[in-house]
Amino acid sequence: QVQLVESGGGLVQPGGSLRLSCAASGIIFSIYRMGWYRQVPGKQRELVAAITGGGATNYADFVKGRFTISRDNARKTVYLQMNTLKLEDTGVYYCRGDLPQMNGLDYWGQGTQVTVSS
Repeated sequence: QVQLVESGGGLVQPGGSLRLSCAASGIIFSIYRMGWYRQVPGKQRELVAAITGGGATNYADFVKGRFTISRDNARKTVYLQMNTLKLEDTGVYYCRGDLPQMNGLDYWGQGTQVTVSS
């Protein structure tokens, strides 16, 4: 029984902030690489940010300097702090966990809607 549950999405004005959370269960969280992905209708799902079990991070160019990914292994939760939000940040944000040592093994959350609008 593996679950990734996102929360924190909503409607926000341009320039505003949101913090997304993804709570995991049913996995040894500390050894999983965790990531946030975004999907917009008509576009492929794209990586926003990722963090390894050791804390190394990677960001898409379009969010660098504005978003921060972090994790709390004790709470089995990964976060995405989103600042200075732009209209083009709108989309469904998905949480993903995978094991780098085991190809093809990954899990996805149901997604949370982020809408940036005036």
